This record gives sequence, structure tokens and C-alpha cells, in this order.
Amino acid sequence: MFRHFTIWIMVTFSVLLMASRAAATETPPPSQFLHQSIPVLGMTLDKTRQPVGIVTYVMIHFHQRSDHDGLKVHFRKIPGRFGPLARKGVATAIDRVAKSANLQDDSWTVVLTFPYSGLTLYGDSLSAMVALSVLALAKNEAIVYGRTLTGRITEDGHIGKVAGIPYKISAAYSERLDRVLIPDEQHPGDGEWRTPFLMHVSHVGTLEEAYQGLTGRSLVPKQLLK
Repeated sequence: MFRHFTIWIMVTFSVLLMASRAAATETPPPSQFLHQSIPVLGMTLDKTRQPVGIVTYVMIHFHQRSDHDGLKVHFRKIPGRFGPLARKGVATAIDRVAKSANLQDDSWTVVLTFPYSGLTLYGDSLSAMVALSVLALAKNEAIVYGRTLTGRITEDGHIGKVAGIPYKISAAYSERLDRVLIPDEQHPGDGEWRTPFLMHVSHVGTLEEAYQGLTGRSLVPKQLLK
């Protein structure tokens, strides 16, 4: 019987497993799944009950269905679990991202796995990273390896502030991630902090900025812009 641990994601996103990359070069048929493992930054408590940052990975499976019965997001309960706020935040963020990119998500099926036995992922700070990763797969693109984003997606389509940025940046640095995107707006509880030496940290406010930072591509293709 496994002891149940908790991982607190306050509002940002990466280290217990290795990430796997998925990049597609051709548009897949409706029956084919695309997938990518993404790093997310969060917070937990160390042995002395002090807050520390942590990097974990979430596996995303994306399926473009032939029907239009609505967006379907499934959260696997094993090996690890997603808390209620994480589930709600991710589902809402995916829908908001699709609308911002002028895409219909009513034929998307998304299956999320947290591959850590006995652990639960709480909070919604992973929601922006997951949603933009799903969008990338839907567009036959992918998140660049070693990049991550922390934050939520606001109702007006911006990257919302999250707490614990200094701890999460430190965890990303220890994990040797190449680039971390954080919200433009700073959480009042974070105070002043310094970027680790040679760590690439970028402030982003819009979904376009965040998507370009994660993928190197545009959120909305130029031909779709009016």
C-alpha cells in the first residue's frame, strides 16, 4: 500500500522522471494519437516542512476525432492523480486557448497522465502549460524540449500570475531546463528574487508571447489573421 503524498502547485510549473518528446511531421489521420511529455513547475515541502520548488512531468495524449461531440478531457487516476482544481483549471484553459487560436475543439480528446504512483497534483498553475501543449499537438507542432511555462489562463486570454516563482525557478535550474516562461504580473507574496546564473527566464503576458516562447511558432497562422 503506497503512502499518499501531495504536491502543491500554487500557480506555476518540472523531477523525478525524464521527458519524452513527440514531434509530428505529417498531419495524422483521425484515428492516430499524438503525445508529448511536458515539464511542469510546482511546490512541495521538504523534510523540515519548508517550501521548495519541484519539477514533475505530465504526459499528454491528443486525439483528433471524426465527430464533433465536444471537447473531452480525461484525467487518469493511476499512477498519480489530478486534484479538483487542477482538473477544472486545465479543462477551462484548453477551451480558452482553442478559442484564442480560432480553432474548434469540439472534436478533441485529451488524456492526461501524472506518472507518479501515490502522488496528487493540486492547483491550477499547470493549466497554461498543459493547454498550450495541447494546442501545439492539435496544430501538428510541439513544445521545444527543455522549455516550460507556469501560470493560468485568464478569462480575457492572458497569462495569469502565480505564486512561488523563486522556488520554481530554482527547481527548473536544478533540472537544467533551458527556458522558463513566467507571468508578466508578479504575485505579491513572492517579493524580490534573482535569476540563477545563465538561467533563461522570460516574462510573458499574452498567449501569443507564451506560445511563441514555448514552440517558436505563432499562435494564430498569418493567413487566419484579419
